Amino acid sequence: MTQKITKTVVGRLQPTAKSVCVWDSELKGFGVRCRPSGAKYYVLKTRAPGGRQRWITIGRHGSPWTTESARIEAQKLLGVRAQGKDPAAERDEKKTAATVKALSERFLTDYVEDEKNGKKPKTAKDYRSIIERIIIPTLGHLAIADLARSDVSHLHHKLRNTPYQANRTLAVLSKMMNKAEEWDLRQDGSNPCRHVVKFKEKPRKRFLTREELKRLGDALNDAERNGAESPSFISAIRLLMFTGARLSEITTLRWEYVDVERHVISLPDSKSGAKLIPLNKPAIEILRQIPRIQNNPYVITGRKDGAHLVEMEKPWQRIRKTAKIEDVRIHDLRHSFASVAVSGGMSLPLIGKLLGHTQAQTTQRYAHLALDPLLVASNSVASSLMAAMTETSKNDDCDNH
Repeated sequence: MTQKITKTVVGRLQPTAKSVCVWDSELKGFGVRCRPSGAKYYVLKTRAPGGRQRWITIGRHGSPWTTESARIEAQKLLGVRAQGKDPAAERDEKKTAATVKALSERFLTDYVEDEKNGKKPKTAKDYRSIIERIIIPTLGHLAIADLARSDVSHLHHKLRNTPYQANRTLAVLSKMMNKAEEWDLRQDGSNPCRHVVKFKEKPRKRFLTREELKRLGDALNDAERNGAESPSFISAIRLLMFTGARLSEITTLRWEYVDVERHVISLPDSKSGAKLIPLNKPAIEILRQIPRIQNNPYVITGRKDGAHLVEMEKPWQRIRKTAKIEDVRIHDLRHSFASVAVSGGMSLPLIGKLLGHTQAQTTQRYAHLALDPLLVASNSVASSLMAAMTETSKNDDCDNH
């Protein structure tokens, strides 16, 4: 099929069982290919010195490749060919020279930390952590084009003792390879992360018992009295306990979001978007006791002027050791808030709203705890039945005498 390739022509292309290619009627060798998946790629068909036919994939339709930018790139490549050079070979050399480390840096700058892609700061931070701690030290020296499935499998297997981290690393690396294809640094459809099977992850279900909550409360009170931990840290832990909020929602909480009179925290953004956190009486009391620092918008202030508290893990390790709950993570305080709610007979939809869940299945992890109030009710019914049956038996004995 031959016609002038325009934005309209590309837009009308529909996927079929086999790839469909439209060749430009004005620029020889320039074309657009629509794959069965629906993905559309701009290509250039030319000949290398010596007459061998070469196909060059310019890039996938969409940002940054538009019909016009792809046409301009095709013209540049044909200019290289006119000089007696092989444009496909030059591009292959560039691909071979680019390393995973170089890709990592571009991936972070041009994709992860680019505001238009909508990545939340916490997500961007997690991406950077995985890339800098795991991917670059292990795979950074390899050429992007040479990265093989065996390299990926080896890294994934190496992290088998931490399956969650292994799977997150695989996911980040796969995204990097997809972008490498989009940026024409690897052949299309060559992602080496494909078919690497993820490890099974066992969701953690750690809830504090009543006794553990007592020990945690005592540890916080002692640390407050003797000044062992900062007031900001202690206030943060207490707010986490009484609100069921996520750690980042409390550590980055601004006073402007707090409305004590209406008993609510109004977050303009969170992991699940805009969110309202109800403020119960204990939470309000904690907030009223926190001093407002001039020129600092945050409720939980850090050491630097105008900053929020960042370091929570080390003081938490000390507190949980004192409370003898060494296996409890800060996030488990949120789980414990939910478990108390379920045990108190609250419905899962209501608990989901308290926690700010957008998906019902996220709250479903607490469903097994709903048996607790049912068991209490069952025991109460059984006790009444047993009492009635015992009383009847005693009356019968009296009548027989």
